[in-house]
Amino acid sequence: MSFIDFILNLAGLLLWLNWRSMNFDPLFKRTPATLMGTLRPAAPKKLQRWHFLVFITALLFLRAVIYWWIGPALNWTARLDLNAVIVSFHSRTGWAGLQTMCAFSFFSFALTLGIFYLCLLPLSFLEGPEQIQRLVKIPLGSVDGWPRWAKIILPFLGASIFWWLATWVLDGLQISARPTGAAERFEESLIIGMCSYLIWKFPFGVILLLHLLNSYIYFGKHPFWKYVNVTAQKIMSPLKNIPLRIGKVDFAPVLMVAVIFFAAEGIGYWLWKLYSRLPL
Repeated sequence: MSFIDFILNLAGLLLWLNWRSMNFDPLFKRTPATLMGTLRPAAPKKLQRWHFLVFITALLFLRAVIYWWIGPALNWTARLDLNAVIVSFHSRTGWAGLQTMCAFSFFSFALTLGIFYLCLLPLSFLEGPEQIQRLVKIPLGSVDGWPRWAKIILPFLGASIFWWLATWVLDGLQISARPTGAAERFEESLIIGMCSYLIWKFPFGVILLLHLLNSYIYFGKHPFWKYVNVTAQKIMSPLKNIPLRIGKVDFAPVLMVAVIFFAAEGIGYWLWKLYSRLPL
């Protein structure tokens, strides 16, 4: 069931990206009459932007109905891992069970969407070569043009506000025990906001490992590899004054990956301990 939920989240994400990318389709936008002859599509468009939002909504609701239908028979408990806390959605029959699965379906997709954008944000403020960077700009939209400091604090603010609002829904549906006081709810939201930065270890780690691979295997002059190398050098800039090259072997990417993941694990454990001490 968890694997099926993951696949359906990817399907929803693809629908979302199609919805976002239509803003950048020159054939989708209206054009002057003098250009219609050159920019007219070969066939009339059948899908509008709002159709993709309808598809996403239908997907989230229909899978919630399926989870509600077969979940109790499988004794399935859906879970969302937020680093500091794991939220459990127990399968139940009746109207309450359907509400629970609808909440899980929405939050599961929201988490997938949030992770996707959290992975894009560091690529945005690192600003690699334009050929590949434009692929980051399409889903981010106007956020890509924000100042770097604004993009850095955005994960904390977005995750904190979203979780603060989500706790009211979780509390109302009695999905899990939530803090009853405003102060505890606020503290919990701050911790979840700090946890959002732990996702950055994945895009950083992938870029560094690809850079390491490209250092020993020639993959050609594709702009993607130029993007990887330039971005990796920016990530490794804190180590630039440390001699980590021995002969033809450069240990900087490996050391940086180790530092990033060990730091993320340590901070994640500290945030989990901090969260577990909050009064519930």
